Amino acid sequence: MDASGSFGILSGHADFLTSLTISVVSWKTDADVRRYCAVRRGVLSIDAGQRLSVATREAVLGDDLATLDEKVIARFRADLDTERAERVGSVHLELMALRQIVSHLRGDAIGFGGAS
Repeated sequence: MDASGSFGILSGHADFLTSLTISVVSWKTDADVRRYCAVRRGVLSIDAGQRLSVATREAVLGDDLATLDEKVIARFRADLDTERAERVGSVHLELMALRQIVSHLRGDAIGFGGAS
């Protein structure tokens, strides 16, 4: 590992297992084409000195670092928007439930959605 936190793995490397934080994994294909993958947490392993595997729940593939950067930012923004919408929906459901509880405690007997 160098000062940037990067490290390289050559063919024939000893079996290896490490955890990943937010990382960019790059590799060369058999056709000598470099590929990239941004991951948010995961596990990287080397098996039999030849097979590299990454297990993660979140990954974004890219052909070059510039477009990968754009894809990751777009994905994070979309995920953030989805999380916000889910939170709003959750709060709305909680408020409806609280209204129902208060209504029943007062004896108003208002049904779901405001219907009696």
